[in-house]
Amino acid sequence: MIKHTSPISGIDAHGGLVVTAGYDNRVILWNASTRTAITEARHDHLANQCRFSASGRIVVTSSSDYSARLWSVPDLRLITVLTDQKDDVEMTVVSPDETRVATASRDHIARIYDLDGRLIHRLEGHEADVLSVEWVRDGTELVTTSDDGTVRRWDAGSGSLLSTIDLGDVETDTVAVLGVDRFALGNDEGELILIGPSGTRRNRVHDAGIKRLAYDAEGGILLSSSYDRTVRLWRLGEETDPVHLLTSEVPADVWLRSCAKLDATRWVFGTFGSSFAVFDREDGSWDLTGVEPTPGLNAVAQTSLGRFTVGDSGTVRRDDEAVAELGSCCNFVTPVAGTVVSGGQLGALHDAITGAMLYQHRSPLNCAAVHTTSNGDMLVVGTYTGEALVLRDEAGSGLKLVGEYRIQENAIKGVAVQGDVLFSVCATGAARWHSLPDLKLVAGNDEAHTRIANGAAALPDGRFVSVSRDLALRIWTAAGEQQAVVPTPHLNSIKCVAVDPHTSLIATGGYHGRVAVYDPVAGEWVRDERPTTAGISALAAAGSPGRFLASSYDGRVYEIEVPAAVESASRNK
Repeated sequence: MIKHTSPISGIDAHGGLVVTAGYDNRVILWNASTRTAITEARHDHLANQCRFSASGRIVVTSSSDYSARLWSVPDLRLITVLTDQKDDVEMTVVSPDETRVATASRDHIARIYDLDGRLIHRLEGHEADVLSVEWVRDGTELVTTSDDGTVRRWDAGSGSLLSTIDLGDVETDTVAVLGVDRFALGNDEGELILIGPSGTRRNRVHDAGIKRLAYDAEGGILLSSSYDRTVRLWRLGEETDPVHLLTSEVPADVWLRSCAKLDATRWVFGTFGSSFAVFDREDGSWDLTGVEPTPGLNAVAQTSLGRFTVGDSGTVRRDDEAVAELGSCCNFVTPVAGTVVSGGQLGALHDAITGAMLYQHRSPLNCAAVHTTSNGDMLVVGTYTGEALVLRDEAGSGLKLVGEYRIQENAIKGVAVQGDVLFSVCATGAARWHSLPDLKLVAGNDEAHTRIANGAAALPDGRFVSVSRDLALRIWTAAGEQQAVVPTPHLNSIKCVAVDPHTSLIATGGYHGRVAVYDPVAGEWVRDERPTTAGISALAAAGSPGRFLASSYDGRVYEIEVPAAVESASRNK
């Protein structure tokens, strides 16, 4: 049976068909009415987005294997591979006349190809990842958005830049074309930005970042979906503020990264499960028929209570036995105050053993670290909106929220604690150091990484390490000084990092399934293996010298061992 085994990141619809792109590398074509899969195709890495051409005869897909691909419909036969990108492809769109294809890539460049895969233009000028691209003016121009906070218009014939609109230092993930010279954009502050001939208008319409916009031109209705877990509908006039029509709370299994109009009243959405969801604006209802849990893991931790894992389904397992159901995708599992906590897409922090909710935040929870003091454990949780949530266990009374601090300007991707210092890294590439327990800023480096930072860990000697999409391992002092930039064996983005407290070995894991271990004392890489073709989602020290645990999107945990360190520990016993 054809279905997704990892979350659905991209979706589109055309003429009774739905196409989905998933983190299992799959591209699946569905019959929209029966919700049954017709056929599937594969990328070599995560499939991020998908789009039908205007006629519906072609599907284009975007992938973290650095390629975009064209497929025929309905058999999903491969037509062309577009390979000039040097980083993940986030969006691909076919021109209205179906003669050209445009891509948006995290290498900061948009590109135009012909249907045979020949590169026509590189659209260079963005200073950060290009996240979206759309054809406008009947295919004579392109519009791109980027993490650099700008919207740029390009001449599709010459490849030249026509105009730049600076929206400020806020990431803009999504753009919808409303008409000639009219666009809607959504940013990470929850703002809906309307651009037209008379200028730019901003409206704060969500409590967290807007991840996707979809426009119904016939009805003049714009749909916005946000990490505040709502979908909202707006009536748009040409030169007026949006009129709110409806707000719908989103089911836990729905991933708001993508949506598409299905018919006159319905939209389709990706999910964290095996199939897609359908939203009907007529009554605000959701249909998740056929959506089953997927096995992918996002986190692993070895604790005194056992080995814990959690993933896309929200099922917490201890030593492979389910102990709690947290309702949706979770991103971390962290031992603290005699228990284990977890949180993720719903913004809820849970006791991972009992399932009890400890705190509800307004945006997703990404990561956590623990500061141990004489007054009990202090838990620091990093959020999608840049806040650090601080919870304390005072005298064994249980974890209680004691503060919320804005420590980064964007999503916090990793936190680590050593001594009285909190180290955090951000989706902007920034790194910051704060004192504990007061979270006063000690140092900051807005250009700590040249790409999105993905993980942080603490070394036993008081230093910190970080990894990012720029493929480097960085070592930092507690005062904010960069001590080393170490090239890694990784060829694709590094997702996670962990430190063995017994040996100071540093393990790095990548989206392409690779684990490489660095010895900071010897200054060399001492282990490099690829235990799975799926991505490595998280790493953790396994509890004994020279051993790590690596969780994967394929639903398994792999044991990584550095033989020399293990043998040395055995000799010293």
